Amino acid sequence: MTMKEIQPQQTKTREEHRKESRQAEEQEPKGRKRKARVRLIPIWMRVLIVIVLIAVCAGAGAVVGYSVMGDGKPGDTFKKSTWTHIYDIVNKK
Repeated sequence: MTMKEIQPQQTKTREEHRKESRQAEEQEPKGRKRKARVRLIPIWMRVLIVIVLIAVCAGAGAVVGYSVMGDGKPGDTFKKSTWTHIYDIVNKK
């Protein structure tokens, strides 16, 4: 086979796709409406899930950092005294 024998594939441009979709819309009956999209998980719940996941990951990171990388106990991670001690170390006076 030579290069001249091989035909390049024709690709459609965006304009051609738009024309085809307009033609398909015009062929549909006028009274027919599009179906409304029903979401399995509403947007507000997705935002709430993301916020909860961020909080869980922050807590898990604190436990790993304090108990695994440091020498503390995992239960001590969420005590107020631990965080006041860390705050005092960071903000030396």
